[in-house]
Amino acid sequence: MTRTVHTFCRYCLASCGVEVTVEDNRVVRISPDKQNPHSWRDFCAKGRTAGQLVEHPRRILAPMRRVGDAYVEATWEEAVSDIAARMNAVIDADCPDAVGVYYGNPAGFSSSNVIFMNGWLDAVGTHSRYSVGSIDQNAMHVVATAMYGSMLMAPVSDIDNCDYFLLVGTNPAVSAWNWLETVPGGWRRALARQAQGATITVVDPLRTESAAKADVHLAVRPAQDWALLLAMVKVILDEGREHAQDCADLASGLDGLRALVAEADVDDLARRCDLPRAQIESVARDFASARAAMVVTRTGVSMHLTGTVAEWLGHVLNVITGRMDRPGGRRFEPGYVDAIRMSGMVTASTHRNRLSGRAMVAGAHALAELPDEITTAGSGQIRAMVINCGNPVVSGPDGAKLDAALSQLDLLVAVDFVQRESHRHAHWLLPAVHWLERDDLLAFTSNMHDEPYVHYGAQAVEPPPHARQEWQIFTDLAIAMNRPLFGARGVNAFIKATRRAAELTRLPGLAFSPRWIDRLVLATGRKFNGRRLTWRDVVSHPHGWVLGPREFGHFRTALRTPDKKVHVAPAQFVARARELLAGPMPHPPADYPMQLANRRHRHSMNSWLNELPGLHPSGKRSEVVIHPDDAAELGVADGDRVRVSSRVGEIELTASIDDLPRRGVVVIDHGWGSRVFDPRTGAAPVSHGVNRNLLVDGAAVDPLSQTPALSSSYVAVARVG
Repeated sequence: MTRTVHTFCRYCLASCGVEVTVEDNRVVRISPDKQNPHSWRDFCAKGRTAGQLVEHPRRILAPMRRVGDAYVEATWEEAVSDIAARMNAVIDADCPDAVGVYYGNPAGFSSSNVIFMNGWLDAVGTHSRYSVGSIDQNAMHVVATAMYGSMLMAPVSDIDNCDYFLLVGTNPAVSAWNWLETVPGGWRRALARQAQGATITVVDPLRTESAAKADVHLAVRPAQDWALLLAMVKVILDEGREHAQDCADLASGLDGLRALVAEADVDDLARRCDLPRAQIESVARDFASARAAMVVTRTGVSMHLTGTVAEWLGHVLNVITGRMDRPGGRRFEPGYVDAIRMSGMVTASTHRNRLSGRAMVAGAHALAELPDEITTAGSGQIRAMVINCGNPVVSGPDGAKLDAALSQLDLLVAVDFVQRESHRHAHWLLPAVHWLERDDLLAFTSNMHDEPYVHYGAQAVEPPPHARQEWQIFTDLAIAMNRPLFGARGVNAFIKATRRAAELTRLPGLAFSPRWIDRLVLATGRKFNGRRLTWRDVVSHPHGWVLGPREFGHFRTALRTPDKKVHVAPAQFVARARELLAGPMPHPPADYPMQLANRRHRHSMNSWLNELPGLHPSGKRSEVVIHPDDAAELGVADGDRVRVSSRVGEIELTASIDDLPRRGVVVIDHGWGSRVFDPRTGAAPVSHGVNRNLLVDGAAVDPLSQTPALSSSYVAVARVG
């Protein structure tokens, strides 16, 4: 029997509406849902091939326990009981911090995973929490907290009215205007504005697909975006080109900002970012004088030791030139759930890492710190760990060091679809449920769409009989460990009572589940047309529902700073900028003269989809892209085998000679090199490409965001043989 299910893709924030054709509980085809009024226009191969992950030949179908060098299937009762007992033993022998967790991107695109994971962590009482956010996202949260008072304050782009786009460290022709905001068809809409006279300026060390279409391409030196943006701020303030009303009424701390730029010299900043002073001044003046403009900063800004300062200065440019909450600039979309208000109800942890002394960012410690936390003795040394839908050995810095640390744990539990590189030492493999196999209502990201929009993600197929959603795994662990979920007394007893009631009455809906939370969130959400949304409203719009027009005027009320103003000169950012100004001119070490950069591919998804056969039809291999002039000096030709090395590691791969990067920069794509194992048969692992992050040193991080130099590390390149 064939049926059609309308839902949305949960691989990234674009949340494309999809039409899933199902036959006998198998996904036959996934195509864009053209009846979706909001999100289907960025549909890509990742969504089209989602069914291949559901039917992956090496998918984990039941809990699997390590016995020697092999794995054997077990029941859920055996798995939960053993894991709970071993974790309790670790805690009793030391303290709750001896139990840790790392979670990756897939956890964030489930409406229940992260909520219940944190509920379990609160039950345990551990501060050993590590997130993929410290790889590419922390800078945005640090800046939003300091400037706007909430780490979730993510302004969205009003593309259709913009006259000047300044795109820094982003490639929307590939990434689809998608990060902590999503604008469906955003790049096409920007190009439409360009055809009407708007200017597009791209700041990137690479001539990306977006840079190729831009009016201006500033090939900045990696990790020096901050110098370019500070120079622009200085030109605008020194020449009196700021927006006087917003600088007076909306901004707080302008005197501190003026004091900083008074200490800066444009010629010095131009040398640091390696761009002509005249070009910087021209871009600054054109941006400030444009009728409507915006700065957009993305991961290319964040993945450096200077990332937070650059992210901050991008927001500063929007504020001081009057681009906030005005047509053609950045605005705040309140969505149908006030996520900022709800996040404010959770007290931020002040816990500091026992070794580095650094505080948490966005509720987690830095992945770069994890290896030492596992291997360094003392109270709080991590001895048991859960990897929740992540692959940190490939995603993070110095993967060889982390891999060695993971091998020393007393207990490693992996929750995922397949056994990946980071799971090769796991004692337990627990089968997760794919988004095609569950329902989702991503209410807490509703303010990240560029218009008021709601879509209930309906389940398309039934999961394997022994796979479980992550929320249930964490709930069952809390109950088995006899520790109260969410740290709230009585919750475990309540959940068990609802389960008994469901069993006795044969009414599954009586058992506590995330759907209870979804209904509560809707009941307390924002009103539209004088009333709040109901569950019936949402599920009766299977193609998604645009709730109303885009509105301005919500930005000021959403601010959570004490004075309800934007703080444009937070002391920690100004101090870090002064450190950078006083520091030496960027210069590569003699042994490692090249900088390592990254790039986006439309049909790639970090470290957890690159093994699928439907992606990258041209082949699954890694290459290093080298500028022709650099290649000539190195004696490297196109197709040669080369060795790329750094202070912490080396890899071998094929050279591709192209003038895509600026001189002195080599490009290796992130996310490759993860082996996929076969725990059922023990067959040889399958791997595509190499892990470029083996070259990245995790010892040095941005002191504000704790992100390592993933896109600006220094490396050497040599021809093999």
